[in-house]
Amino acid sequence: MNRYGVDPIDFTGLHTIPIAERGGKVKVADFATPHKNFATFLDSLPKILAADSLRAIVTALRAARDNKRAIIWGLGGHVIKCGLAPVLIDLMDRGYVTAFAMNGSAAIHDYEIAIAGQTSEDVEAVLPDGRFGVAEETGRQMNEAIRDSIGLGEAFGNAMGSGMGSSTGLPAASILRAAYDAKIPVTVHVAIGTDTPHTHPAINPAKLGAASHYDFRLFCALVKDLNEGGVYLNVGSAVILPEVFLKALSSVRNLGHPVANFTTANFDFFQHYRPRANVIQRPHTNAGGAGHAITGHHEIMIPLLAALLIESE
Repeated sequence: MNRYGVDPIDFTGLHTIPIAERGGKVKVADFATPHKNFATFLDSLPKILAADSLRAIVTALRAARDNKRAIIWGLGGHVIKCGLAPVLIDLMDRGYVTAFAMNGSAAIHDYEIAIAGQTSEDVEAVLPDGRFGVAEETGRQMNEAIRDSIGLGEAFGNAMGSGMGSSTGLPAASILRAAYDAKIPVTVHVAIGTDTPHTHPAINPAKLGAASHYDFRLFCALVKDLNEGGVYLNVGSAVILPEVFLKALSSVRNLGHPVANFTTANFDFFQHYRPRANVIQRPHTNAGGAGHAITGHHEIMIPLLAALLIESE
């Protein structure tokens, strides 16, 4: 007897079963195979967990493009800060994008790249003396770009072609501008107070709110086209775009548009609650289709996804 007064349990009478009878969720047939070349990379991945999700997303994107179904990319600001605009613009040119949705920070970073060739300030260095978010060109130009009767995405894209940039900008690396030129819709969804242009003296809150609401209604029109084979990808937005997407989906269904049997995916380096619930799970309740979660750094996972799509062409 040990000092605790409790003997360890005796396993002598435990009943066992043959492993063949037990079965297993993981089988050798599902294992990865050694790498040969990138064209066969997707097939070489194990047929397990996230690898199966990635394979399903690639398949859904190929099918959506071939069948001319909607492919909507929801973009958070970090996606732009990671330098992924050229990758996404190339996918757009190849037919893997029918629309973009951005939160306010994504639009700001994209706009600054276009007018100045740089973005993303050192917040810790400038916050103590109140210089965070006070870039003159960003605040003034984005606020002055807002027009009546069009959305923020269209207004910002149009402004880049109206002499509002500078010699140091890179409009060719701007999703807003490239999509505008290609007549691919971009919607921008802002929450007042979350974005730096909201503190600029040039702000017109009424125009900002009206233009963002216009874009929400436009986004609803785009979401209804996900029905039967479309794809919605939420990339790097933990709160704003998952909430916007869920409200848009409910609204169009309420108006009598069936949106079912489509694919959703959330790409992020954390799987937050709202993307998991509002993008991956809830949209498919009693509606078919599937939602997938891919966890990893945007600067690796999005170029990887693009390469898999391109290699399959």
